Amino acid sequence: MFLLAVYHGGMSLFAAGLRSSEVPDPPTADSIPLLILYPSEAAEQNETLGPYTISAARNAPVAAGTFPLVVLSHGTGGSPLVYRTLAAHLARNGFVVLLPEHPRNNRNNNELAGTAAILANRPRHLRLVADWAFLDDALAAALQPGAFSIIGHSLGGYTALAAAGGAPTAFPHESPDHVSRPIEVTPDPRVNALVLLAPASPWFMAPGALSAVRVPILMLTAEKDPHTPREHGEIIRRGLPAETPLEHRVVPNAGHFSFLSPFPQAMIAPSFPPSQDPAGFDREQFHHHLNAEVLSFLDRVSKHARPHGAST
Repeated sequence: MFLLAVYHGGMSLFAAGLRSSEVPDPPTADSIPLLILYPSEAAEQNETLGPYTISAARNAPVAAGTFPLVVLSHGTGGSPLVYRTLAAHLARNGFVVLLPEHPRNNRNNNELAGTAAILANRPRHLRLVADWAFLDDALAAALQPGAFSIIGHSLGGYTALAAAGGAPTAFPHESPDHVSRPIEVTPDPRVNALVLLAPASPWFMAPGALSAVRVPILMLTAEKDPHTPREHGEIIRRGLPAETPLEHRVVPNAGHFSFLSPFPQAMIAPSFPPSQDPAGFDREQFHHHLNAEVLSFLDRVSKHARPHGAST
């Protein structure tokens, strides 16, 4: 049966289930910490995750039915927890959401930041956690065949494009020998849509670098973004094939970090830039619109999803 839950004044079809796991990354011997939010019919309770509180049903059964899969890639030096409100909103509305923490490119260990190695590793992380979900005893039967989308913020936007067929090139300063060269990425043909939030894109400036990216894309960029300014979105707009469906919106007065979930009041300070927005920007209000816009896009593309290799 469907659970009609009230959350922040809105109605949702389900409660948000919550699990955690780890997925091995054999080429590096790293483990990928993974948070999973999913539709459930159990009651939510307040759960503490690091400095954050989220309402969820920990280790609850997955609701009956089949649901699209979403993998969310955080920014460099970031955390999957800073997208918790978007992920929970999607789970309450019928999506299974995987939030991996990219090894050695996160808030606790960022030793690979700015290297060609992390540019190669990140798309593989997404493929590995998706593989895990499609084989997991509790999740596999609950996943809608062919419905696998990626949401990426900042360097997560790069990660999403690379996973969907983009052909990136590393800059000289990112390689030990200071030589610019193509980054080896194995694209994941299962990906059927992308959501790009203030995406970082300069690795796709070579001619034809995005010619193989042909899935529907929702791209939201920020008007006042010093980290991934307007040019990053233009690289994507110009590089995509004409037939690739692209919905692009510039969010007025938003900054680069405005796409992160609102922080607890105790964490909001000028000394913590991710908590800061341009003057007059209401992050709380924006996230109500962001959640609805992303959900609407993913709902539309998942309705048309076909298993990889299926005839049209």
